[in-house]
Amino acid sequence: MKIFIVFALFITTTVSAQTSFLKDAAIKLDKALIQKDTVTLKQLLHNDVSYGHSNGWVETKGDIIKDLYNGKLAYKKIEHKNVIWAVGPDWGTVRSTDEINYILDGKPATLKLHVLNVWLKTGRGWQLVARQSTKL
Repeated sequence: MKIFIVFALFITTTVSAQTSFLKDAAIKLDKALIQKDTVTLKQLLHNDVSYGHSNGWVETKGDIIKDLYNGKLAYKKIEHKNVIWAVGPDWGTVRSTDEINYILDGKPATLKLHVLNVWLKTGRGWQLVARQSTKL
């Protein structure tokens, strides 16, 4: 019985730690998008990321960095509500209801979205591999 309790405690502690690390990565991603921090984005975005927007527009890692760098897209505020975290040994998902203030092609706008982010734990840490949103 003691072995089971120790094992259960170990699993709980490990999952809790991984959730904490994933939360840190998600916060860093938001900050990097707002600050146009391409160095951090290169670390947090998986090479094969599929970043889907609510209008059907899908960006690659290169597209995201290029569009932030050249000013096509500028994030002003990213706010998450109703966040649901799920974490496995090398994967994590984050579901949320978001309000995003941004400027696209010089035009400011605000969107309210349902968002699903899929993360992989790699040798470089947690990396976003997929994102998809839909308008509320």
